[in-house]
Amino acid sequence: MKKRIVLAICVILVIILLVPIPMRLKDGGTVKYQALLYSVSKVHRLAPLESEKEYEEGMIINILGIDIYNDVQ
Repeated sequence: MKKRIVLAICVILVIILLVPIPMRLKDGGTVKYQALLYSVSKVHRLAPLESEKEYEEGMIINILGIDIYNDVQ
């Protein structure tokens, strides 16, 4: 009986830590999927005025607050 309770608590913790919540930013279309352990951002925002491109697009992946992948161009 005690193993089932511990297993249920572990499953609930994993779900809380790993299930992302999508957030839409008001910068031109960026969507950020945020969980407690990681975040994934699909970037689509207006570029600075001195830039040649009109939009910056790409993907940013953070795990525990550390940039793992950044492909924003």
